[in-house]
Amino acid sequence: MTVKVINKSGNALPSYASVAAAGMDVRADIPQAITIGPLERVIVPTGLFLEIPVGYEVQVRPRSGLAAKHGITVLNSPGTIDADYRGELKVILVNLSNEPFSIEPGERIAQIVLARHEVIEWEQTDELSESERGAGGFGSTGLK
Repeated sequence: MTVKVINKSGNALPSYASVAAAGMDVRADIPQAITIGPLERVIVPTGLFLEIPVGYEVQVRPRSGLAAKHGITVLNSPGTIDADYRGELKVILVNLSNEPFSIEPGERIAQIVLARHEVIEWEQTDELSESERGAGGFGSTGLK
């Protein structure tokens, strides 16, 4: 799948780290380090502008290493970049740890995944078919 990109950052374009990787790391396009205090959030620019094909979205997801080691995650995970958005890809990060964390220029801050999606066509009805679960909500499947 080809996706048009404008790269206004000083960083290389995102790339897959292995042949089986689903996501590509994106990097901070910042002139100097940003410190995120405990429970603070920041919007970090990447310098990337995308033209995503209709029928697809780009999902912005946390990097597992930042999350596990430092408590840094993508706040609206997964974030969605719609096919008709042409602005800069920016990442909302939050620090869920008790320690300040510094993001350095060019640091890998999140990963992006291209995902196909369907468009819903609603069919209004007065009745839904039965299922084993029924209307059971959170935790109702009994799986532990």
